[in-house]
Amino acid sequence: MRRRNVYLLIFILVLFGFSLWSVVPLNRSVLGRQDLTLGIDLNGGYNLLYSVNLTEKDPSLTDAEALASVKMTIERRVNAFGITEPTIRIIQSGLGSFIQVQLPYEKGANVTLQEAENLIGQVAQLDFREQVVDPTTGNTTWVIATAAGSNGTEEELTGRYLKPNAKVVLAPTTNAPEVAFEWNSEGALLFKEITTRDLGKPLGIFLDNELISAPTVQAVISDTGVITGLSLAQAKTLAIQLNSGALKAPLTIAEQTEIQATLGADSVHKSLTAAEIGIVVLLVFLLLYYRLPGLVACLALGIYAVVLLMIFKLVPITLTLPGLAGFIVSFGMAVDANVLIFERLKEELRGGRSLGAAVEAGFSRAWPAIRDSNITTFIACVVLIWLGTTAVFANPTVVGFAVTLFIGVAMSMFTAIVVTRTFLRLIMGGQLAANPALYGVTSLRPARNSK
Repeated sequence: MRRRNVYLLIFILVLFGFSLWSVVPLNRSVLGRQDLTLGIDLNGGYNLLYSVNLTEKDPSLTDAEALASVKMTIERRVNAFGITEPTIRIIQSGLGSFIQVQLPYEKGANVTLQEAENLIGQVAQLDFREQVVDPTTGNTTWVIATAAGSNGTEEELTGRYLKPNAKVVLAPTTNAPEVAFEWNSEGALLFKEITTRDLGKPLGIFLDNELISAPTVQAVISDTGVITGLSLAQAKTLAIQLNSGALKAPLTIAEQTEIQATLGADSVHKSLTAAEIGIVVLLVFLLLYYRLPGLVACLALGIYAVVLLMIFKLVPITLTLPGLAGFIVSFGMAVDANVLIFERLKEELRGGRSLGAAVEAGFSRAWPAIRDSNITTFIACVVLIWLGTTAVFANPTVVGFAVTLFIGVAMSMFTAIVVTRTFLRLIMGGQLAANPALYGVTSLRPARNSK
């Protein structure tokens, strides 16, 4: 037994042991990862499609810059709400520009569909307004408060002067939720002047032109303040929006869908049942047709499946129904690589080679076919991933299929060339392995002993 084969066997067993420990049970926490990450079609969640009104964007930005800024703002809001692994992408078509947001259900992130829609889609442009009396009618109206800035010019007091550290606090006397905010130096200068002249008067706080609070100014304030009159959910959403910044273009909800977790569980069950049936048929075929090499292949494929699940869990890879399809296809391709190797092995044995020489020749001669077929698959996966992430052809289901297929095929090459080959090298010197019936041939030449 060559020393290199022993080292490879140890590496394979350690890799398999760690992978098995990582995925059994699946909810074991490993490197901060717990359970497989499932997409909304398997786990359930929300699918929100927003139309972006670029005609009202910040004029200093191009359309592409405005869309990218909106996407980044949405990502900050979603992440701050405690939802991980969201899918947020830009879609541009002849119908206009859209932002699609997919939020899978997640433990600890108790958010309803309406809360998610409000959190994401609100522009969140905050401003402070004073009440003025119309001299002709005597009616009071709200006007954006202004004050002299550090450069001496009149500036409107808006959310652009806020520091990104707003937080929800409870009022000391009533325990009512409030949003505490802090101004930067310029905002503090404006706020101090405005609260000085508005002592004893209401100061309106508007969010996207809607009055959300109108507290009476009771003291001169400079760098901090609170927003009252909100529910706890509203306060949490507002704090997130203030910290993430205002959207650079307004959004309008175009489509909203909630996928129930029961539908996802049913899809998982049916997919796994189909996969189990297909895998059992493949393993039985390998055992009946290729016998001893088929048994080795079954062991190698078991290692392949466990290691692949470990990769999906720890990377993590978000699994969707198309992703599961990619996994199953890659499993079939792993079997295909073993079929090529074993057919070459049988040809070499029929040609009169010894078992050891036939094993080496079988792998060497099957390798070009395995390499070329897998390279073409890699190229197809790269093209699908590229197309699936472009603005024109964007499709996360295609990307999910391509990513799982790419990883699965790469692992299948490792399994066929390293794992299967190592196992065959280790057993071919034994007495049992010398039985020609185990390879489907009539006779075997003696194999040379490996040292």
